[in-house]
Amino acid sequence: MACYFIIDVYIDEIKGRGLYNDYVMKVKPIVESFGGEYLARSEKISCLHSLRTPKRVIIIKFPSKDALEKCFMSEPYKAIMNERTENVDARALIVEE
Repeated sequence: MACYFIIDVYIDEIKGRGLYNDYVMKVKPIVESFGGEYLARSEKISCLHSLRTPKRVIIIKFPSKDALEKCFMSEPYKAIMNERTENVDARALIVEE
């Protein structure tokens, strides 16, 4: 069954993006190689709650939770993940159908 990966990205206005833009370019082909399909990648967000104000939101559909887990545990992903973890605060949800 399909599985959705929803990510809120919080970018520190003082710190900036750092290597995050590089990560964004590198992660897409990795995600796609595991069957991930980007449904949305946007910074055009209307926040409805003052405590949830991400600067960017990403929604990815995977064919299964197993495919999602394999993607983010893969060696290619592990090789680039620090470009995200060291530069932005990203909070994710997994939603299964």
